Amino acid sequence: MKKTLLLRVDSQAPEIEKIRIAANLIRTGGLVAFPTETVYGLGADALNARAVLSLFEAKKRPLDNPPIVHVCDTRDVRRLTKEIPAKAEKLMRTFWPGPLTLIFKRSRIVPDVTVADLDTIALRFPRHNVAMTLIRESKRPISAPSANLAGKPSPTKAKHVLEDLDGRIDAVLDAGPTVVGVESTVLDVTVDPPQLLRPGGTSVETLREVLGEVELNPAVTAEKPVPLGRIRSPGVKHKHYAPNANVVVVEGELSAVVDKINDLATYYVERRSKVGVLCTNETIRFYQADVVKSLGSRNDLASVARNLFADLREFDSENVDVIVVEGVPLEGLGLAVMNRLRKASGYKIVRASPTF
Repeated sequence: MKKTLLLRVDSQAPEIEKIRIAANLIRTGGLVAFPTETVYGLGADALNARAVLSLFEAKKRPLDNPPIVHVCDTRDVRRLTKEIPAKAEKLMRTFWPGPLTLIFKRSRIVPDVTVADLDTIALRFPRHNVAMTLIRESKRPISAPSANLAGKPSPTKAKHVLEDLDGRIDAVLDAGPTVVGVESTVLDVTVDPPQLLRPGGTSVETLREVLGEVELNPAVTAEKPVPLGRIRSPGVKHKHYAPNANVVVVEGELSAVVDKINDLATYYVERRSKVGVLCTNETIRFYQADVVKSLGSRNDLASVARNLFADLREFDSENVDVIVVEGVPLEGLGLAVMNRLRKASGYKIVRASPTF
């Protein structure tokens, strides 16, 4: 087993000598986990097929699940793509750097493994000083899916990365917790109207303000598995974001949700399960279970998104058997939160109805 180097850096003004250690690892085919504004990513030289393959192996990631390629200069987009549609130009001017990934037709210089044998490539320009400095010093576009074992909750702290990948990768750049907490939004701009493949840190409402029409892929709001062929986006086809415990998501009118969660908690306790409840500030006082955690306020869905993956991992540290989760509104960042929760549950969704 290799030794994973931990490099602590300042999130705003990262120490250049530490970044250069990590950049040299990227240039020589190594794997480096680093923070973005969304979650920690696991980086490899996107143009080095062997390095990208080792990334898949370290994560135990299926080879048909394409990673996102991170850049820090729009000139790299022209090098890695066949064309840039006018709508994509507008989006890059408006949202980059930031939590928006765009799907383009890929150029011939991109190795097949980097794009899971697709004719498209997913690109984004992250809004984080450590990420941008690493890409710039590496002088490479960096393939970087989330820095966790495949299927587990994405890491929002360096300690989450080490929980999953210590000894499997070369280094981790630790710059503290991430800000957004859920992955980037993925938008396919090879079709018209553009299609949202994965909700994330840039809301669909904001995209529609800029573009007008934006379609939602059926997988975005799915309440059960949907048949999928070849996929253009990570986080769509395979099980994702799941803690060790079973997850049940309860959706509906809030008072009915509270009642249903308490009923389910009682049901599981009677069957000798250790029960966790994941809720919000407004309702936490109404629950009784072995472990109760709040994601944040229902009036601040940014805080809910920021805390989601860390809270799911904390339930694992408490060794709960089942987590019953309170749904949040499907608006703004709430759409991304619910997309992740439904996938984490394997679509075990309970609809709560008011009792009269």
